[in-house]
Amino acid sequence: MKRFIIAFLLFILTPAILSAQLKYPKPEKGTTVDDYFGVKVSDPYRWMEDVDASKTKEWVEDENKLTFDYLQKIPYRDKIKKRIEEIWNYPKYSSPQKAGNHYLFYKNDGLQPQSVLYIQEGITGTPRVLIDPNTLSTDGTVALNGIAASFDDKYLAYWTAKSGSDWQDIFVLDLTTGKKLDDHIKWNKFGGASWYKNGFFYSRFDEPKGNELTAANEFQKVYYHKIGDSQSLDELIYEDKTHPKRTHDIGATEDERYLMLYISEAGQKGNLLFIKDTKNSHRGWIPIVTEFGNETGVIESEGGQLYIQTNIKAPKNKVVSTDISNPSQNNWHDLISEDKNVLENVSLVDGKLLCRYMQDASHHVYLYNLEGKKIREVGLPTFGSVFGFGDKKKDTEVFYTFTSFTYPPSIYRYDLRANTSTLFRRSEVKFDPDGYEAKQIFYPSKDGTRIPMFIVHKKGLKFDATNPCYLYGYGGFGISLTPSFSTLRLILLENGVVFAMPNLRGGGEYGEDWHDAGIKLHKQNVFDDFIAAADYLCDQQYTSHDKLAIAGGSNGGLLVGAVMTERPDICKVALPAVGVMDMLRYHKFTIGAHWASDYGTSDDNKEMFEYLYHYSPLQNIRDGVHYPATLVSTADHDDRVVPAHSFKFAATLQEKGGALSTNPLLIRVETKAGHGGGKPTAKIIEETADEYAFMFYNLGMTPKY
Repeated sequence: MKRFIIAFLLFILTPAILSAQLKYPKPEKGTTVDDYFGVKVSDPYRWMEDVDASKTKEWVEDENKLTFDYLQKIPYRDKIKKRIEEIWNYPKYSSPQKAGNHYLFYKNDGLQPQSVLYIQEGITGTPRVLIDPNTLSTDGTVALNGIAASFDDKYLAYWTAKSGSDWQDIFVLDLTTGKKLDDHIKWNKFGGASWYKNGFFYSRFDEPKGNELTAANEFQKVYYHKIGDSQSLDELIYEDKTHPKRTHDIGATEDERYLMLYISEAGQKGNLLFIKDTKNSHRGWIPIVTEFGNETGVIESEGGQLYIQTNIKAPKNKVVSTDISNPSQNNWHDLISEDKNVLENVSLVDGKLLCRYMQDASHHVYLYNLEGKKIREVGLPTFGSVFGFGDKKKDTEVFYTFTSFTYPPSIYRYDLRANTSTLFRRSEVKFDPDGYEAKQIFYPSKDGTRIPMFIVHKKGLKFDATNPCYLYGYGGFGISLTPSFSTLRLILLENGVVFAMPNLRGGGEYGEDWHDAGIKLHKQNVFDDFIAAADYLCDQQYTSHDKLAIAGGSNGGLLVGAVMTERPDICKVALPAVGVMDMLRYHKFTIGAHWASDYGTSDDNKEMFEYLYHYSPLQNIRDGVHYPATLVSTADHDDRVVPAHSFKFAATLQEKGGALSTNPLLIRVETKAGHGGGKPTAKIIEETADEYAFMFYNLGMTPKY
């Protein structure tokens, strides 16, 4: 009898049986139909765009109940969560940032909701807490998003955000005493404080009319705030009343003589650039770059020269110098010419240019003098990613963090004059790198383009098509995916999962041409690259389609949604997170119009509409199709990719695929969280545990815990 009971319990816990027991909510279907160039497109769940509506909230509650009831029945869900907590629970540090004789750094003791900002006097001083964001809320949902020390190192501006929203509040404290001042700036978004004299510039929108998490953001303005004043007294420095979708940002060179005005516009690539000489302010803003299409930014000024990084006539970027008295493009001098590798970042320190390059999605760092001559390469431990090097130009030392797939983040102190890198702080994570291996391969996409992909797995793993695999991608906005260590990823690797990360077109791994090859009317290349990666992994027997999970967030969520609707057989599990799922309406919410430079919009013209309509995940869910096990994830305070994208996608997926599919089609809606930034530790662990439990269960895996 016991043997019968055990067998029965195992039977009722199989994924197919759990899925068969699912009864999806049946939300009301509206009659909304839009006309795009003569094509009628129905949008029956348009009402879900009103996230505050009672019926939207009721639907979310019903969906979360269904999802969490399903997840609670997975027998090892709690064990996975416990294991993640064990691995996560170690001290984590950021690279120090120098401010006068003080050093600032972030530290998380292990499981603190938010990292704490510390300050110490001198490199060997005793750290003390400067800002603890964990005291700003009872549940850890207020995050410290950034800091900026004034040029004289007297003050520190810092900005916080609530529940993962992109809206920020800026505050100021005295660095000497640690006392918080009365200054308080509201309605700041996508930026922080740029110091100048006894105050700072900041960009803000007017207070939203309607829901601040969904209303379109228009007519951004730049203000100057003087320390000690109320925000109502701040001086309006720049606004544009004729271009509602433009955003503006003003910064200053370290000597505070020159101001830079950067202007971006929704639907346009790149930025405009204007310079103002504050000693000759009667000249006003001097135009430097007056046409969109390229990225250009001032590195610093030194010795009467402006040093500028640009991709004008250099898709992989270059450094130019120009006489400050006449900085027009006609007077630019190529200081560091475009290379075969991508120049990602440049900083001026100790009279030298520290340049971070990317070669096949891995970082290299070189030192140049101000005449453009290469001095040396800064040695790095292995292939991987490096962050930092951005201190003030008078410093003779910099700090940087190095990481790779099997190399936990380690902080180094680099002496520019002695050319020595000294290990400053090693990660304390309990991880044995000798048990794993990481490699880079290249595979052909549909059109024959050679695509790089990183693959990480346990050493000695047999490639017999039986291994589970987690394929992660992004492919957009010129963002590059480089090797990095992930504590959360250890759960996958130690359970024999193969982790794969391709560098899809649309990213920036090979410069602006690589980016351009995956935008607008070329966006299908991104999906083809990802599909080809999945097929390669199966052809080479790393895994099989029945053992494959695909994942991505934001633009990567769009990627997963588009691929799973185009090729439902591509994988067993799909994990689209905070994705852009309605490509016909994304530009109508918050800052969405600014993504048009990558996507185009359904309002542009018939050709662009038809192209978007062809791949938009929401509009391409079909009746009678067996979709992979899907866990859509979003958050109620996501004001970047509003949750309505995921709401409508999940409702439609359940409506059209739920009746016949033996796979679960679920949505998980996090509360008091946003697009991902500032999420407290507990929420990160819970969300990851749920995602992994869902994946393991539907791949037929049993973790070793």
